[in-house]
Amino acid sequence: MIDSPMSAVSDVPSSPESGPPARLPVRATLGRFLVLGAVFVCAACGLVYELELVALASYLAGDSVTQASVVLSVMVFAMGVGSLLAKRLRCRAAVGFGAVEAVLALVGGCSAMALYACFAWGGHSRSALVGFSFAIGVLIGAEVPLLMTLIQRVRRQDAGGAVADLFAADYVGALVGGLAFPFLLLPAFGQLTGALVTGAVNAVAGGALVLWLFRRDLSVRARWTLIVANGLVLAALTAGAVLTPSFERAARQAVYGPGVRVALRTGEQEIVLVGGGTSGRPLALFVNGRLRVSGRDEVRYHEALIHPAMAAGPHGRVLVLGGGDGLAAREILRYPGVRSVTVVERDAEVVRLARRDPGLSALNGGAYRDPRVRVVTADAFDWLRRSMAYDVVVCDLPAPELTPSTKYYSQEFYGLAERALAPGGRLVVHAGPLRPEPRAFWTVDATMRSVGLRTAPYVIDTPRQGRGSPRPGRGSPHDWGFVLAARSPVGVRLAPHDPRPRSLTEEGLRAARRAAGRHREAGLPPSTLMRPRYGE
Repeated sequence: MIDSPMSAVSDVPSSPESGPPARLPVRATLGRFLVLGAVFVCAACGLVYELELVALASYLAGDSVTQASVVLSVMVFAMGVGSLLAKRLRCRAAVGFGAVEAVLALVGGCSAMALYACFAWGGHSRSALVGFSFAIGVLIGAEVPLLMTLIQRVRRQDAGGAVADLFAADYVGALVGGLAFPFLLLPAFGQLTGALVTGAVNAVAGGALVLWLFRRDLSVRARWTLIVANGLVLAALTAGAVLTPSFERAARQAVYGPGVRVALRTGEQEIVLVGGGTSGRPLALFVNGRLRVSGRDEVRYHEALIHPAMAAGPHGRVLVLGGGDGLAAREILRYPGVRSVTVVERDAEVVRLARRDPGLSALNGGAYRDPRVRVVTADAFDWLRRSMAYDVVVCDLPAPELTPSTKYYSQEFYGLAERALAPGGRLVVHAGPLRPEPRAFWTVDATMRSVGLRTAPYVIDTPRQGRGSPRPGRGSPHDWGFVLAARSPVGVRLAPHDPRPRSLTEEGLRAARRAAGRHREAGLPPSTLMRPRYGE
């Protein structure tokens, strides 16, 4: 009978790859525990690097599904490559592990800053994302064979038991790292400094294990080489942490241009305000690197979003989902028949800026000073579950092509919104641009119709961006697409059965503006409001 490979391994006291038993300064049981502790820490750091790359790439390029797929697939492939390459280092596992951890701490710790620099000054980050994912994956993959060798040198055991212990510590460490990233590192340090702190922890854990526990296996030259290498890595990471504020200011100026007045990270997102006030530059509000409000054209956007829904019927009670900047509320308050406006904004910091920042407050006309406006800090999806009946529901939410926002364009969401409509109520949604990718726009329209709503899609062209506009691809699209919906047919479409979207003309916007202004002055009842005209 032929022995199984596992029993063969357990019967052999040592092998050329694992080497003789290690001469440890502590008992073997404690030494084995310390090796597993290092596995735990290194696994936590490795997962943080992975999540950092996914989060930062999603922030810079959007579409988190694509970014996560790229990072995960490249990194898993690279881990296999790293495991194969580490076979050559098993004869000197302690030195090899110390070197791998030093390089991993440097590469992983600096990856977020390097990726942001590539985007800020190079205009793209996909190549850097793939490169760092591959490099980090190779180094993480090299850890397992080396740690397996070290744990066998501490105390020989069957291969199955050693693998089980190693992977148990690895998986628990990954759990801790995965939870520490969103709940500890991001809130306390931010993305860039959080990666640098993780790299420092990685370097200390790997260096301490090798330089203390396995120090008798190291030559004098190897010991001093690892000491100097880890010292340089920690110095580089510390310098990066010290320079992070200056780096972020320079990178923001490269991305947004001069005139950044406010830059803050809340628990939800990063908010940047550029221009406005006495700077002479139109105000621009960026959320997670994407232009949300531009003083050049926001009036056209918000008039096109608000006036068709408001002019199509009663509008005493209005619900605004999103729109924490107060600009949608500004347009709504032009109508004297409005009794209450409820703004549901997830990030309270956006509302605080809209109230207190001079530039943004001037742009929204001090909408939040109106006693009819009520602000609720909540997620729009959750709020709809318990909301009351409204005459108009306005969805001023991030575009549907951003993956975190897709739940606001789902059948479930529109079903809740339909339930929140009073008799004769209307729902209006920003459905993203119609050109050059119409699929998302028509998907929104079809999804709204699937819950029993009658829809009226329409678009308005955006003005051409002038000098000093945001970088191409991060500013305004070619057009804005909207969908007005109700339980019964609404009056935006010229032909009841024509599925094509209508273009909201300048004449139509001017008519709506004049109607709102006249009735605000005359105090006429809302039923006499002129409806804006629409053309091909």
